[in-house]
Amino acid sequence: MSDMEQALAKLAALREKALLGGGRERIEKLRKKGYRTCDERIALLVDPGTFVEFGAFAGPQPAEFGPDPPYVPRDGVVTGLGKVGGRTVGVFAHDKTVQGGSLGNVQAAKIGAIVRKCCELKVPLIALQDSVGARIQEGNKNIGFDTIFYTMTQASGVIPLISAILGTCAGGIAYSSALMDFIVMVKEKSQLFITGPNVIKSVTNEDVSVEELGGARVHAEKSGVCDIVAEDEADAVRLIKELLAFLPNNFTETMPWSEPQDDPGRQDERLLTLVPSDTKKSYDMKKLLASVLDDGRFFEIKARFARNILTGFGRMDGWTVGIIANQPAYLGGTLDVDASDKGSRFIRFCDAFNIPVLTFVDVPGYLPGVDQEHRGIIRHGAKMLFAYAEATVPKITIICRKDYGGGKQAMCSKPMGTDLVLAWPIAELAVMGAEGAVNVICRQEIEAAPDPEATRQRLIDQYRQIFDGPFESARKMYVDDVIDPRETRPRIIAALRILKDKKVSRVEKKHANMPV
Repeated sequence: MSDMEQALAKLAALREKALLGGGRERIEKLRKKGYRTCDERIALLVDPGTFVEFGAFAGPQPAEFGPDPPYVPRDGVVTGLGKVGGRTVGVFAHDKTVQGGSLGNVQAAKIGAIVRKCCELKVPLIALQDSVGARIQEGNKNIGFDTIFYTMTQASGVIPLISAILGTCAGGIAYSSALMDFIVMVKEKSQLFITGPNVIKSVTNEDVSVEELGGARVHAEKSGVCDIVAEDEADAVRLIKELLAFLPNNFTETMPWSEPQDDPGRQDERLLTLVPSDTKKSYDMKKLLASVLDDGRFFEIKARFARNILTGFGRMDGWTVGIIANQPAYLGGTLDVDASDKGSRFIRFCDAFNIPVLTFVDVPGYLPGVDQEHRGIIRHGAKMLFAYAEATVPKITIICRKDYGGGKQAMCSKPMGTDLVLAWPIAELAVMGAEGAVNVICRQEIEAAPDPEATRQRLIDQYRQIFDGPFESARKMYVDDVIDPRETRPRIIAALRILKDKKVSRVEKKHANMPV
């Protein structure tokens, strides 16, 4: 056998060893539990024949404690570049069969390198995460997560960062995912936490399962960590591809455009009756969005968290837009601590990547109560103000019904920097609703009146004549125009065509200090 033949035989053996990872037995065990291998996940994500792997023969460092790990090429993570729908993306995928996908210095170096390469090429990064966390055997010389945290932070705002949690992930994987823009989890298959159930049991004596501690439902509904919940791994990849289609490759690009199939001049008669004029009655804001957006498609982000506000992507005349909307069907559409966090983070993402923001308003104000005050509604609520005022992308506000109190500013009023404010004829703009205002301002007059209820009603009517309706606000230039609800879609599209090339010079400073 020639030297070349021997070298090729060695290469083939190493290639097979890399593909087998921790061995056939561990791969089969993974599959029996309903999970895919890292290579299968990448194949599901990228266009066939496009994946270029980096660091294919990288191996682990010697252990600082315990036996040295065997040499397994790739060291538990596959990194590279491929195409998704014809667009180049960076990918890294943990191999759970190799030391649980644990992260050591070599694995971290590979991940850090692909993050930096994505920033150089200005293409999105997708992480297929399935790791137990830090590799304990490397001890204090393991600075892997430090490297990843730094590189992720540097990449933030440069390229879109998407993390898919596809198994039980712990420790630094949670923090590295939190530093990314979007987190996708799989129902009953994904768990994400800092410390696992065994550690919690030993420290606090609390018994909890991995699903109860950090499952998709917990993070989608309670913590707000999860942005998108998938039914299975295939659905997770499908949703990542759909999300990616709404996003630019990097911060230098304008909003993505795809050939629209929907008539830009379309008007929907249902908008005349969808929103009740009685402000005490609720309705589903998603139905309004479906009547306005291209093909009625609203790709919602954090659908199960802070349901009193809606965030997500849609298209108008083929252009990607970010949507912020009050949801009267939940908590009356009030703003609270969680809604403020959810909304402000989404606004800042849109602003970072040049995606216009459409704001649909039906807000009675901030949610009152001791609990909200103690949880820091002052600090959290200010995030919405900050995010909108800081954003330089095109901003269009549509007031559908209520626009009361601090909610006016928090949902991007004219003085807060929105480019265009449109109001429906039934819109009400005031410091607070008529009933509440009269009860506060005229309490003594009502109590002293011979007929308190009649007096109260008369004062309410007077208040409404002065403050209710959008026309007084339009006269004062707080509203740019009052429109027929059916004109909402074509009027927004006309404005976007003008505003899409908007450029704003920022005030010179190092950076602002957002309330966090």
